[in-house]
Amino acid sequence: MTLRTHTRIYAGITGVGMAFPERLLTNADLERMVDTTDAWIVERTGIRERHLVEPGTPASALAEPAARQALEMAQVDAGEIDCIIVPTVTPDTIFPATACILQDKIGAKRAWAFDLLGACSGYVYAVSLADALIRCGKHDKVLVVGAEIMSCIVNWTDRNTCVLFGDGAGATVVERLPDGVEGILDWVNGTDGSGAPYLHQAAGGSAKPASHETVDRYEHTIWQDGKIVFKKAVEGMANVSLEVLQKIGASTDEVDLFIPHQANLRIIDYVRKKLGLPEEKVVVTIDRYGNTTSATIPSAMRIAHEDGRLRAGHLLVIATFGAGFTWGAAALRWTPKSSLPR
Repeated sequence: MTLRTHTRIYAGITGVGMAFPERLLTNADLERMVDTTDAWIVERTGIRERHLVEPGTPASALAEPAARQALEMAQVDAGEIDCIIVPTVTPDTIFPATACILQDKIGAKRAWAFDLLGACSGYVYAVSLADALIRCGKHDKVLVVGAEIMSCIVNWTDRNTCVLFGDGAGATVVERLPDGVEGILDWVNGTDGSGAPYLHQAAGGSAKPASHETVDRYEHTIWQDGKIVFKKAVEGMANVSLEVLQKIGASTDEVDLFIPHQANLRIIDYVRKKLGLPEEKVVVTIDRYGNTTSATIPSAMRIAHEDGRLRAGHLLVIATFGAGFTWGAAALRWTPKSSLPR
């Protein structure tokens, strides 16, 4: 009897895309809206401007162009997509899922689709699921699109939170790679539900349905305990990044590029120092776009690719921390479609 050997199936990111609205909200604009200053915002967050949609613009309006850009880079037709995952905290509607709306807009007729509610960790969670679906042999191509209209859930009278967020979308095509080509090497995700009181949107769910009182109390907007979230985010992102590197048997010295969730420049800098990474190995986009939640990492990938900082074969680590508390990291080889064997 001849025993068959099995080559490990790898999923890889073959295309990335992004979309941001044209309208800018600068720190100077915020100075006229709330009691703040450009110097205060830059010192505490690193943010100088963020992009905002016109009121009433749905998340799918940004998800669609980001998805099309990722599909074009991956040289994949929408009709080839098996599954669409949209991590978002600002869906077009509670139901149907924004992923269903996106499926129709791009013509991905054979794909099943769902939204994933993972807050700032949503993108890493979704990529982990895409990797699992491909490695188990169920699917060949999964589209992951983080799309957020954060401006619709920001309290514009709260100077501690309204300066942080922007609107945007980032998309990736995750697909099965040719035999022998490494892609997503491993990932680690975690949750600590006891962190829920420190970062949340209090109303709008079944626990506290919408009412005049909840609207008047701004309970449909973001609330956070900044000091606790800051400390937990630094610890969580650093620890999970080290854990995923340990799982693949690599050191931080071997990392070519680190793309963290873009929540606060000080958080990114603390995590960088804990990992012992030089500044040139860390991608920072928060100064131009603010925190776009599930869209920060995939859009930063696109920017790093366009800037020539992210090249085929590079060892990339992505890491995040968000409400829940939730956190996650993934280590992968960069595999744009143009670099793969025909």
